[in-house]
Parts: sequence; C-alpha cells; structure tokens
Amino acid sequence: MAVVSATSPSLLCCTDRRTVFSARPALGSWPKTQFCTPKPFLAALDSQTRPSQPPATYKRDSKLTPLVCRADRRKPTTSVQQENDGSERLLQIALWLAEGVYILWLFLLPYAPGDPVWAISSDTVNSLVGLSLNFFFILPFLNSVGVGLIDAPVLHPMSEGLFNFVIGWTFMFAPLLFTDRKRDRYKWSLDALWGFQMFLTNTFLIPYMAIRLNEAESDYTPSTRSQLGSVMTNGAPIVGLAGGAICLISALWALFGRMDGNFGSISERWEFLIGYLGSERLAYAFIWDICSYAVFQPWLIGDNLQDVESSKIGIVNYLRFVPVVG
Repeated sequence: MAVVSATSPSLLCCTDRRTVFSARPALGSWPKTQFCTPKPFLAALDSQTRPSQPPATYKRDSKLTPLVCRADRRKPTTSVQQENDGSERLLQIALWLAEGVYILWLFLLPYAPGDPVWAISSDTVNSLVGLSLNFFFILPFLNSVGVGLIDAPVLHPMSEGLFNFVIGWTFMFAPLLFTDRKRDRYKWSLDALWGFQMFLTNTFLIPYMAIRLNEAESDYTPSTRSQLGSVMTNGAPIVGLAGGAICLISALWALFGRMDGNFGSISERWEFLIGYLGSERLAYAFIWDICSYAVFQPWLIGDNLQDVESSKIGIVNYLRFVPVVG
C-alpha cells in the first residue's frame, strides 16, 4: 500500500508503477495521508465531499505534483498453478498405474502372449541368452571378419533386429536422463537406473518419469554428475550417432540379414515377426517399450529445451516427436 503525502493533487489516478499528474490544487488542510491501493481507481473530490472548512483556509498550489504509486503489481492468481499441480498429480498417478499394469501384464499374469516370468520356458531362456550374446551385432561382425573366439548364435534376424533396435534406443536415452533438469528429484542412482534399463528390463523408466514429477525441494541444490553421467553427457553427440546407427542397422538386419540362412524373403520375415510378437513374451514386451519410448522421448526433450542451442531449438522441437531421430 502506498501513502500519498498531503501535498499530492486532489485528483488521483493510480496504476501499477505509473506516475499520474493532477491539475487540481492540493489542499493543505485536508487529512494528513490518503491511501492508494494497487487497484486502479479514479477519485475526484468536489466541494461537497471536502471537510467543512471555510474556503479561505484552502492553500492552493499551481504546481503539478507527481504521484508515484509504489504498490507491487498484483501477482497472478494461484488457480493456474493449482491447475498445473493437479494435472501433474493426475499424470503421476497414471504413470504409477501404467507401471503396475506393465509388471502385472508382462511379468506375472498368464494372459499376454508367451510365458510369464514364473513359468518361463527353456526356449525363451535360450533365446534371451542368444540375443544377449549378439548384443549390438558385435559377435556376428567379429565372426564375419574371421574372429571366432566365440561363435555368434544363429537366430532369426527379425528377433535379433527387434532386440537390438530397442537396446539401441535405450542407449540413446542416457544423455537425456543425465541432463534432465528434474533428475535430482529421483533420489537413487541414475547409473543404476540406466544400467537396469539397458541390460535387464525397460520397466525402470516409468517410475523415473513419475518420480520426476514430485514437487521440488525448497533447498534444492543441483547434484554433481557421476563419472558415467559425465561421459554420456560430454559424449552426447557420439551416443546419439551410435545409438541411431544401431537402430538403423537393426532395421536393415531384420530385413536383409543372414540372407544365406534360409530365413526367407521380406514378406516371409514380416509374417515371422507377426507370429513372433503373438507367441513370445519378450518380443511382446519390446512393443510396449517402443510405445513408451515414443511418448517419453518428446516429453524429456521438451522439458529440457533450455539445454539446446538457441539456433536449433526450432528444429529440435519438431524432431523430438520422431522416434529415435529426435
């Protein structure tokens, strides 16, 4: 609340942090102070509203006196903030529900294609081991150039391509996680989170996305990155190119890999993929991961556009919706 001195003009018009002049004379015999609220108003005092004093006692001043209203601009109502908090709370609940559905449907319940984790078959275990050995096609490549310390398992190129495509995309998430501006709301190790996501199961990313929506602490101080986080952050362009190359090679391998292995034409491989997704729990889970990545990639990039060079924000803001490319 601002206080106007007795020398102020009689015609008052106050707006936020604006100076308004009045042409009417000030009355020295008026009350000592008048109060100005930050809400704009126009008050005109005529002879009927003035104190009942003889006109001769009025002191007239022909000078224009500036009236400065120093009231703070009214802050926006909290309804927008409350609405944002409410929407984030609902989104957080939805993420936790999605995590519960993911675990129940893909790990425990027997209704999804393939075997649940408590009744996993030996064929599924052997397939998982073989896919892990062909991680990023390292063993098949070494065998192709004559390095045969370990023979790469021969699996259907569609299954190998799908596996490495998801792993390559997971690899590209590392710089996003280690540079996320809300990462410190997750109180556990980001190294462990990304390691579990990369080498075990992608179910760990959904809880992270929910936890990062927690309210920030008032005494928040950014934490220092781990050695792994520094490597992934400083080498983000290399990580992105390497992960993108793996995804591209995976797609090409699925269509054209092992052409001498009687795995059929492209149409036959596509038919295999449809049957593979409908009969193998691991492959079925990969489709869930691809869908979740397609949602989380633009989300994380959009929340961290301040880390992007100003000249590239426009293109990144569009490309973030393109799977893998963003």
